[in-house]
Amino acid sequence: MPTRRRPRLRVLIGVLAGVLVLCGGGVAVATWTLVRATDTVGEVDFVRPLAVPPLADSRLDDQGRRVFDLIAREGRRDFRGDGRLTRTAGFDGDFLGPTLRAKRGEQVRVNVVNKLGEETNVHWHGMHLPARMDGGPHQLVRPGATWSPTWRVDQPAATLWYHPHPHGATEEQVYRGLAGMFILDDDREAALPLPRTYGVDDVPVIVQDRSFSRSGQFSKTRNSIASIGVLGDTLLVNGTVGPYLDVRTERVRLRLLNASTARTYNFGLSDDRPFALIGTDGGLLARTARLTRIRLSPGERAEIVVDVRPGERVTLRSTPPDLGIGGLSRRSAGGADRLDVLQLRAASTLTPAPPVPDTLVPVDRLDPSAAATTRTLEFQGRGINGRSMRMDRIDFAATRDTTEVWEVLNSDGTPHNFHVHDVQFQLLSVDGAAPPPELGGWKDTIYLPPHRPMRIVLRFTDHSDPNLPYMYHCHLLWHEDSGMMGQFVVVEPGQAPGRPPTHAGHGEHN
Repeated sequence: MPTRRRPRLRVLIGVLAGVLVLCGGGVAVATWTLVRATDTVGEVDFVRPLAVPPLADSRLDDQGRRVFDLIAREGRRDFRGDGRLTRTAGFDGDFLGPTLRAKRGEQVRVNVVNKLGEETNVHWHGMHLPARMDGGPHQLVRPGATWSPTWRVDQPAATLWYHPHPHGATEEQVYRGLAGMFILDDDREAALPLPRTYGVDDVPVIVQDRSFSRSGQFSKTRNSIASIGVLGDTLLVNGTVGPYLDVRTERVRLRLLNASTARTYNFGLSDDRPFALIGTDGGLLARTARLTRIRLSPGERAEIVVDVRPGERVTLRSTPPDLGIGGLSRRSAGGADRLDVLQLRAASTLTPAPPVPDTLVPVDRLDPSAAATTRTLEFQGRGINGRSMRMDRIDFAATRDTTEVWEVLNSDGTPHNFHVHDVQFQLLSVDGAAPPPELGGWKDTIYLPPHRPMRIVLRFTDHSDPNLPYMYHCHLLWHEDSGMMGQFVVVEPGQAPGRPPTHAGHGEHN
């Protein structure tokens, strides 16, 4: 049985080119094209149970560290049940990877084994850790080698994720399927009456868009108008096409992760019922926000709790996101697309669940008046502050145990977003106004509407290294690979930045 009928395509005819002057005369030639918006609402056959990534096995070593093993490998998968095998890559399997889970205060070690035919690495997106363990472009793992970063988890309970980060090849490797979720727990979260049985009422929802060629392979046709990367017309949720989730409790917690390489989603329920937003990138909010929509750009996460009624079916859906652009640019960047994501199927009898509390966890606010410096990061074209990424250049140094304010600006008409490694930040303002409730918690990734400056405040603690940098970049991965990325180091007071290492890749690293 097919899992998805052909999507309806709403068609807009627009003018793309203007005047062509020939032989000194004013001859205007109009070039017209069809810009199609993808609409799968009501067109998805939800016939497959949602795959839930398994919790990764772990063990305690003789130093008391929680040890995980991840093997990056090639794979093949029949996504649509028609016998056509798609070439993929995954961790410990043919697509995506297991969910790693650790508790605040634990020392963890992850043995990353590269069985691909190319260099790769693993970045722990959202994690606070030393630069040499971060898995950025400087921590490459050669084919056949093992990299074993270790660090102490010292941040609140949160939904994080992991994915490759080799400079120039991140989009390609993530698109093939190399990604997974990393959940952190702590005592404050455990004390709240929230759903937390993994895979039952606490469910990872990793959303990715893909297009398939006639032979069943992933198709990476770029939209030349939007210039943002690849937008697919088929959604994979935890690698499942046309998924449904059987819900047996009155409330279900969905850990939403936008793991797409370019697409921004606007998640909500098909009947516009409100949901409880309890957490964003860096952990739980101070207070629950009651919303009907949450916009997530690539790399962003949100934890929502949905109330369901016995016997009903309701669909998680993405409606057209507000990208801050209009006309053909909006439509070609996915701003007019509607996509059915996941069907929730409630059992006829549901296990009672307590209501979500209004108050969640204390969130200590950073003081911008204590900032040691204010920086401006301007995203334009394929660079930041007019410069494209260079592996041998450190763009600036932050001093350990200091606070900084950054003004981040998208100054062109193309969608961008912003991600910073190592630290979570707090949003101070959006175009001079107070941020909405969904942006009031800890963040590491944020959408950048064109010409609307975002002011954020960050604090650099614990880890310093004058030579090994962290990254900041656009998380639309084609933009990142094309050079929209910079490097910073955290240094001790009075210490000067050094130089990034030159290397051909890691072997064993303990």
